[in-house]
Amino acid sequence: MRNVISVHDFSVEEINDVLDRAEGMVSIAKGEADSDLLKGKVLACIFFEPSTRTRLSFETAMNRLGGGVIGFAGTEATSVVKGETLADTIRMVSGYADAVVVRHPREGAARLATEFSDVPILNAGDGAGQHPTQTLLDLFTIRTEKGRLEGLNISLVGDLRYGRTAHSLALALAKLGNTINLVSPEGLEMPDEVVGYLKDAGMFGTACHSPEEVISNTDVLYVTRIQKERFPDPIEYERVAGIYRVDPALVSQGPEDLIVMHPLPRVNEITPEVDALPQAKYFVQAFNGVPVRMALLSMVIGGD
Repeated sequence: MRNVISVHDFSVEEINDVLDRAEGMVSIAKGEADSDLLKGKVLACIFFEPSTRTRLSFETAMNRLGGGVIGFAGTEATSVVKGETLADTIRMVSGYADAVVVRHPREGAARLATEFSDVPILNAGDGAGQHPTQTLLDLFTIRTEKGRLEGLNISLVGDLRYGRTAHSLALALAKLGNTINLVSPEGLEMPDEVVGYLKDAGMFGTACHSPEEVISNTDVLYVTRIQKERFPDPIEYERVAGIYRVDPALVSQGPEDLIVMHPLPRVNEITPEVDALPQAKYFVQAFNGVPVRMALLSMVIGGD
């Protein structure tokens, strides 16, 4: 049994093990091959927050491996609205399934869930905390597109204060030996603990407020949405909403082999014109959630 709560739970060797296994599952993820690896197993997906890609890719991954899925998306039709605690929900759901995927608006909720579960817990995002399975699919995308996962110059752009995908990815990329640039509006800078980790690892590049300052030597431009739902003050959100727009003109300033990534959903931070460019990899990135989560589920639940 193994919980997946934080990127810190993985060594470099374990990260590569997951990505290697995911590579071997791409054909199954595409429906070109069949698998009954997890036949008879049940995955519970309990999402206390909205989700499209994470929830559907987990469900697709389990179905592609021959397993079954139960769960809920939103709490309106559950006992949570009656006051049921997270602890009791987890105790109950873990009796129905072989693993539980949890998304929750409160940071630390997934780790708390491990204290009450009899089966592995996989963190599908906990507030502004971490999103480790997103990080693994991001790493898989970078390795597939760039051919390596070390010695790259990665620029993270957007909401770095509340963006859990950026937090997890920065930590993992630094661990793997990549230089990280941080580009954010004033007031949405990366949390101090993440910056401290990057500096201690010798992987901190630069911090600035404009992507034009880093684009010329960026291998991977990782763009994130300004997350309205995380802002305690609507006025603060309106101040920074739409501040960055990645368009073909900006992309053209980067190296020829630059790739543009985004965890999605996007609002207006990447213009539709970028979609047709060879540098745009965010929809490939979204698909990669299926083989990566297949790999994780096969390892966590116990398949070979």
